[in-house]
Amino acid sequence: MVAAFSVFFVAISLPVLAQEGHEKEGQPTEQHGKPQKPKLFDANEIIFGHIMDGHEFHFMSYGPKENQKHVTIPLPVILYSPQRGLTTFSSSKFHHGHESHKGYMVLTEHNRVELKLDPKKYFIGSIVPVTESGEFDPSVKVYDISLTRNVVQMILALALLVWIMLAVAKRYKKGEGVTSAPKGMQNVIETVVNFVKDEVAKPSLGHKYPKYLPLLLTIFFFILINNIFCLIPGSANVTGNIAFTLVLSVISFIVIMFSSNGHYWKHIFWPPVPHGVKIILIPVEILGVFTKPFALMIRLFANMVAGHILIICLISLIFILGALNQYVGLGFAPFSIGFTVFIYFIEILVAFLQAFIFTMLTAVFIGQAFEGEHHTEEAQH
Repeated sequence: MVAAFSVFFVAISLPVLAQEGHEKEGQPTEQHGKPQKPKLFDANEIIFGHIMDGHEFHFMSYGPKENQKHVTIPLPVILYSPQRGLTTFSSSKFHHGHESHKGYMVLTEHNRVELKLDPKKYFIGSIVPVTESGEFDPSVKVYDISLTRNVVQMILALALLVWIMLAVAKRYKKGEGVTSAPKGMQNVIETVVNFVKDEVAKPSLGHKYPKYLPLLLTIFFFILINNIFCLIPGSANVTGNIAFTLVLSVISFIVIMFSSNGHYWKHIFWPPVPHGVKIILIPVEILGVFTKPFALMIRLFANMVAGHILIICLISLIFILGALNQYVGLGFAPFSIGFTVFIYFIEILVAFLQAFIFTMLTAVFIGQAFEGEHHTEEAQH
């Protein structure tokens, strides 16, 4: 699939490269008496447009840059303003940032400069209020509660997860997999469930593993399905969103705190070390309570973002070199596509690996919260 999509994207880029080369042969255009340089391929816009959230699923663009066509799935925009009230409409009304609608405009790299907005405060893809003349209106406060592509994709992933689990449970109710061997999807799910139970839950949680197994399985499958969805061209990079990983890490943190016991807190506030070392170790142990969920958040976020950026950079090299010289871009295309296919298969492995690591570390941190109970039971035995 990656090879096919890559070849397709290279094929549709040839008219654009040819047109740009034709423009370079002519006289440079002038604006306000100064020669205007032709705009080269902007890799930053492509990269951040993919890894950040948006109000539509964008699959591809084709045609000349002046009249470019876009293949997208628009999503509903839901805005609330104390001054203007509740406003709803389709994101297609923005025409990819070229037009405003009902007094609002979605920011792009181009219109953000025209509106003279601070890039550190107003990000690409955010919606801002504008006046009838098309200027930014600072007197209007806007709360964006739209169904963005990250939200829609998480809903789809959750629906798929529920559907798979209910379908497998229905087979067990019929006796399939109980009196006979499991088949198809039931066999795959049972294998994964047994793996998480035997290799993650039991070693880390001991006899308490049945209590936490539903949580661990939900975390594993939810992250895995979203990771796989993120590999589909045009989809949202949900697990590469810091808000997504933040919520998962907060859930893990809450479970860890409620699973802790007196031995856990005694070890933090009065560790079994010499008194001179306690002064240094106690702040470190207190900080460690918060660094564990923070590490869960950053690890998943960084790994998923890095893989997507690397893939887009490899593909973007074709267009960057092609903008400088058409033949150099075409000559580098096979190497770029080859490396992209390789990294893509690595990302499939990373999708499973990151789901496993997040689940494993969550189980380990929960197990550490009531670790003293294991030692007490072993001593009594």
